[in-house]
Amino acid sequence: MSGLDKRTWFVLVLLAGLAVLPLIATATGNEFQIGQFRRILIFAIAAVSLDLILGYGGMVSLGHAAFFGVGAYVVAILNWHADREVPLFGMMLGTQNVLATWTAAVVVSAGLAFLIGLVSLRTTGIFFIMITLAFAQMVYFFFVSLRAYGGDDGLRFPGDTVVLGVIDTENDTAFYYLVLGVLCATLYLCRRLVNSRFGMVVQGCRENERRMRALGYPTYLYKLAAFTLAGGIAGLAGALFAAHESYISPSIMHWTRSGDLIVMVVLGGMGTLIGPVAGAVAFLFLEKTLPDYTEHWMIVFGPILLLVVLFARRGIFGWFLPPEERDRHGH
Repeated sequence: MSGLDKRTWFVLVLLAGLAVLPLIATATGNEFQIGQFRRILIFAIAAVSLDLILGYGGMVSLGHAAFFGVGAYVVAILNWHADREVPLFGMMLGTQNVLATWTAAVVVSAGLAFLIGLVSLRTTGIFFIMITLAFAQMVYFFFVSLRAYGGDDGLRFPGDTVVLGVIDTENDTAFYYLVLGVLCATLYLCRRLVNSRFGMVVQGCRENERRMRALGYPTYLYKLAAFTLAGGIAGLAGALFAAHESYISPSIMHWTRSGDLIVMVVLGGMGTLIGPVAGAVAFLFLEKTLPDYTEHWMIVFGPILLLVVLFARRGIFGWFLPPEERDRHGH
């Protein structure tokens, strides 16, 4: 174990801490923290999916929360119809299968990301940012206008209960470990992806897309595939969020929530995958605890973020990187 470097220790300590948290919370009589940290892990999954295109692909999307929200709404609407036995597109839905609804959330979110990517990825820079923002706001106002599903007031629905016939989502601890397992699987998938030939091409597009095209790579298709995959993972996080809350509203897909996800990625460390997990933990923990000490908590929160950006060029995770990687320009 003495041969482990600092970054490996960071990853091990972070994941081990998340793994034992329910046990500590139960032993100390703070079971409510299990639900709070489960919410953090769900947003960590969404942040990792954004890092896939932001940190590795250089695609600054201000519409990523739209995929998160759509995934949540797919689960909410399917469960709402099944509970009330109201036909959806002429079909009568029975008791919902959890994996079916979550799979539907992933497919619909990935499909939406594919359609948005078809248009937005033909541009770069500020134009890409503004187009993703515009599409996200269109999706946001679309769901605000859906009065049948609560409109701006949101939709309350019966939550999913049993996954794979054994994991009861009404059991806080069991559901927590399910979300943690999904997060670990997401990290593993994304790590394999960014280290593959596909990932090398996407990273090459970030550095010099013109050169990658000159080498014969269809960069547009590679970026579109990455954008679609990131949207699908965000949709899965949204499905978990819907099961966590049993209530959903359009506010979770507002552009400001996309900004929060970007802050989580930058705070934790772009292009590191594990960094956004730390960023989500730090961001949401501070957002939850600082208001307990002052109603002007943003005055404290803002300088903390500023200091991290100024003195940790690759975020929280950057503190644990070797100096040559920490000081490397950009990514």
